[in-house]
Amino acid sequence: MPNDRDLPPTLDASVPQTARIWNFLLGGKDNFAVDRAVGEQILASRPELAESARLSRAYLIRAVRFLAAEAGVRQFLDIGTGLPTANNTHQVAQSVAPESRVVYVDNDPLVLSHARALLESHPDGVTDYVDADMHDMDLVLREAGGTLDFTRPVAVLFMGVLGHVEDDAVAQDMVRRAMAAVPSGSYLAIYDGADITPANVEAARIWNESAAQPYFLRSPARLARFFDGLELVEPGVVPVTRWRPEDDTPDIDQFCGVGRKP
Repeated sequence: MPNDRDLPPTLDASVPQTARIWNFLLGGKDNFAVDRAVGEQILASRPELAESARLSRAYLIRAVRFLAAEAGVRQFLDIGTGLPTANNTHQVAQSVAPESRVVYVDNDPLVLSHARALLESHPDGVTDYVDADMHDMDLVLREAGGTLDFTRPVAVLFMGVLGHVEDDAVAQDMVRRAMAAVPSGSYLAIYDGADITPANVEAARIWNESAAQPYFLRSPARLARFFDGLELVEPGVVPVTRWRPEDDTPDIDQFCGVGRKP
């Protein structure tokens, strides 16, 4: 687990952070006592959330594999990437197409320090990291443009992060601006928590009592609005366990979708 003496000067280990709490739920070690305290409190009321985190990650892997293998995308912009785990975006994409170029975006100093230390690109491709807040989409796109060619298709990923934006109009504007910067044939892939069960609503309430970044659940219909103007890939906006599943895992309260820019 991280040692306080080795932390970047901008990192505050006394405040729970989203990426580190999620890392704890995924069984990782890149978290602090304050993060584990929030995670354990959530798991006490909803123990299945650890499995939910794993299944959401499995959707990311399937979506990136689809984008690289079937859609032929060779550029990926992963906004709000979180702490590295197994089968990160660049590893999945470059396992299909080694020449893939991947840019990770996050503003958590622990995420960025770990990403730079642990995530090595395939020699035929490129993996880069941008220190930026997704609210500042101009900065995100400007910095990502140093690695990605925005005249060619890009897969834009918002995996589990749009829930940190309470206002639907603000979140939709982020997505619109990102997709406006990429050409026809580009894709949007997202997942986020839904408010369809009392258990998930309670888990979000506990999270928001302690975490530095509140998380706001949306209905599947509200999540589908992020794909306005795009062509939804089958099976549409569905629980992550129903998006091109590899087994019969039961549904969870995380919804996802992939859309193509016409």
